Amino acid sequence: MTPPATERTARQDRAAILNLLEEIARAHYEKSAAGIAAPYAPHAVIFDLEPPLVHDGIDPKRKEAWLGIWEGPVTIATKGIEVKVTGDVAFAHGYVRLAGRKKGAARDVDFWMRQTVCLERRDGNWRIVHEHTSVPFYMDESLRPAFDLKP
Repeated sequence: MTPPATERTARQDRAAILNLLEEIARAHYEKSAAGIAAPYAPHAVIFDLEPPLVHDGIDPKRKEAWLGIWEGPVTIATKGIEVKVTGDVAFAHGYVRLAGRKKGAARDVDFWMRQTVCLERRDGNWRIVHEHTSVPFYMDESLRPAFDLKP
């Protein structure tokens, strides 16, 4: 029995959004700033780890500079991504792992973050309009990032 159109469409939308997140991960691995920026709306609100507190869209030149500090590929992996779609609006949340080696570093960078992305369907394509990425920190006197946590 074929599922109803709305159920079928919801599955297709979810698959398209997960694919979009995979494309971003692939672009990181390939060190393609343009590939990283492509799925974002021009003025997406970005709350990521880098100052300032908010970014207006993804700046490919800023991404290119960031990619340049890495020795080799930058690996992005996701875990536990949940996607909710309602019409032309969706959000996804879960965990993102960042791994790689910075130039001149003695050891690899490898930690998990929390991430939420909000998307809108524009001209038939999903675009990220808001992204929030964070690393928890220990609420003791150290206030150090909790890079040791794993999902």
